[in-house]
Amino acid sequence: MRQPSEEEIRALEAEMAKLTVDDVLLQTIVTLLNLGARKAGLADDSEPDWPQVKDAIDGARALLPIVEPRHGEELAPVKDALSRLQMAYVQLSGQQAAQPPADEPAEGATPEGPGPAQSSGKLWVPGQ
Repeated sequence: MRQPSEEEIRALEAEMAKLTVDDVLLQTIVTLLNLGARKAGLADDSEPDWPQVKDAIDGARALLPIVEPRHGEELAPVKDALSRLQMAYVQLSGQQAAQPPADEPAEGATPEGPGPAQSSGKLWVPGQ
């Protein structure tokens, strides 16, 4: 592997000096959403990887509050993409999940069963 030259190192350091943490956070959120969509099979016909989709959603949701105070209205498209990915996750992963036997409650269900919002698939429940 070739070592970078002094000039290349200085150019990289100059670029790093311009970069802000805010830039990296915003780019990370967008990257997580794009990767989540790919892992859900929305970008191509690949086999969905639902744990990866869930991690992408959870990661984006965790980072949004950090950048929201500075970017508010500008985040509308990002929030929309997150909402669409969450809905795809709930709808598509539910279609492919095996139904538990009738005598076993679904994971996360209370003895009385999930409420109407959770049963409809419209409620985002972290960890599920």
